[in-house]
Amino acid sequence: MFRTRVTRRLPAAAAAAGLALAVAACGGGSTNSAETAPQATAAQLNPNADLAKQSLMVTVWDGYTPKELQDMVKKELKISKLDITIHDTNETAMTKLTTGGDSGIDVAFVSGQYAQALNEQNLLEPIHAELIPNLSNLYPEATQLSYDKGNKYSVPYTWGTTGICYRSDLVKTPPTSWNDLLKPPAWAEKKVTLMTTERWLALPALKSLGYSVNTAKDDEIAKAKELLLAAKPHLLAFDDTTFGDRLIKGEALMVEAWDGWCPTTDAKQNIKFAVPKEGSDLWVDTMVILKSSKNKEAAHAFINYILDPEVHRWAAENINYKVPNKAAMDKVKIAPGSLLGIKPAQLLDGEAIFDLGQASTKFTRLSSEIQAD
Repeated sequence: MFRTRVTRRLPAAAAAAGLALAVAACGGGSTNSAETAPQATAAQLNPNADLAKQSLMVTVWDGYTPKELQDMVKKELKISKLDITIHDTNETAMTKLTTGGDSGIDVAFVSGQYAQALNEQNLLEPIHAELIPNLSNLYPEATQLSYDKGNKYSVPYTWGTTGICYRSDLVKTPPTSWNDLLKPPAWAEKKVTLMTTERWLALPALKSLGYSVNTAKDDEIAKAKELLLAAKPHLLAFDDTTFGDRLIKGEALMVEAWDGWCPTTDAKQNIKFAVPKEGSDLWVDTMVILKSSKNKEAAHAFINYILDPEVHRWAAENINYKVPNKAAMDKVKIAPGSLLGIKPAQLLDGEAIFDLGQASTKFTRLSSEIQAD
């Protein structure tokens, strides 16, 4: 199973705390609405710029783009050079981009709430739609993401949701609620896992209580903590990496899982996925252009190239994440049982995760306290 998501989503608590402090030091707030974020002043770009005179540096998660991408881009766009640097977490990427000075990075792949945080710091170049004609390949729903409606400063690359992945042949009753994990029945005692990544550890408890996944209210987070602490003795483990393997082996019966990591395509395994009735999240990974970039025309050309259906389909076919590109998804052969078939409208039923600024440390602290012995 591809492991990109754990390196992308699972920072050390200290790193997460450091990010929140770094953002706060740059003036970051704890807004829950992308509409309140200031918009950077757009540079004047030349649609006829000679890309052979421009080079690019891109930061992205390992394995999140084709290994041949450098050669592909240089051949198609005729740019002088493309360097790809790897970050293991969003926090690592943010450190690169927010520690002052010119990072030299032109395009960054970061999750939606981190794109929002960068935009709030006036670090992103607004998207010049006229230089990215392949934006027309996106699903209409992908242009209405609540943290960046209209794709003003980010372009979505992959998207998905979180739910319960389970062994349909071993559970006595198919799970329908987050409480099936938080308050497991006797037959599932010690056969349930939750994730440890801060916002996703809190998600089942917050949703089961009817709260927003973006809450920063101390009393709501405290109630979520009580629920998680009560659930802890009944869990098999906290697990962000091997829950699929545990299901296949029968060690676990029900697990919290990102949809792309729920191994539903092998009919012999009898594994299914359900979004609980209380609702879930909508996670999005995006591409952004740094305001400091000296190669903005090439950066836009790069994103346009990624949105080409033949290129963008790679993510769905190789890392099992849906792409918000209708033209690309139309070319993907979706195997029986695959969660790649989840429709965009279903994804938008989930609550988009916002940047919480300094309030993010509340979830770092929650995660540390829940996992402490």
